[in-house]
Amino acid sequence: MKENKYDNPSFFEQYSKMHRSQKGLEGAGEWHALKRMLPDFSEKEVLDLGCGFGWHCRYAIENGAKSVIGIDLSEKMLEKAKEINGLEGITYERKALEDLDYSTEKFDLVLSSLTFHYIESFDTIAKNVYQWLKPNGHFVFSVEHPVFTAQGNQDWIYNENGEILHWPVDDYFIEGMRNTSFLGEHVVKYHRTLTHYLMALLKQGFTIKEIIEPEPSREMLAEFSGMKDELRRPMMLLISVEK
Repeated sequence: MKENKYDNPSFFEQYSKMHRSQKGLEGAGEWHALKRMLPDFSEKEVLDLGCGFGWHCRYAIENGAKSVIGIDLSEKMLEKAKEINGLEGITYERKALEDLDYSTEKFDLVLSSLTFHYIESFDTIAKNVYQWLKPNGHFVFSVEHPVFTAQGNQDWIYNENGEILHWPVDDYFIEGMRNTSFLGEHVVKYHRTLTHYLMALLKQGFTIKEIIEPEPSREMLAEFSGMKDELRRPMMLLISVEK
């Protein structure tokens, strides 16, 4: 399913107001952990799947990458990426991830940030990325954590006073489509278990290098009063593998 909410003007406006949209990588709660997982970019050919505003593309070029291709389905996302992160060496392309077709052993590194939970088949992504990577190439990505996606509503359980009680986890082993709400819009996401993610990668022949469930940084805990609730359950899952 190729859903593209980001070209909806009201949705895009709300997304543009998010901390990570305005501050870039430093505004992303997981960046402090993801940054440490990235390999050396020197002279690397990089592919960014679901590049959004192009912040990771900029980071790759500024850290020595030879070239970067940023892929996104949203025209508005790519317009903004070209405006604020249109550096020499970066090429932005509007395509669905499901339609990509590259030659074998084309890239040294494939990145993706919070995109694959919008894609129905992670197995296909894993297979394609393995083919596109050069030997010893790296695949580093983040997704919403299976604990976060399982129940579907993606919201806390509250008491009668509106205070948070706990995070619901239900139907964990029932994988597939979830109807949820994000920035006031209905959004379709896909839940899969932690086992599914890891086995899909291992079956292709990847070697798992790191798995991180990132906690908020000390800086974010100090800056945002509600951030302490993010210590109560994992929201994201970061995975680094090597071909």
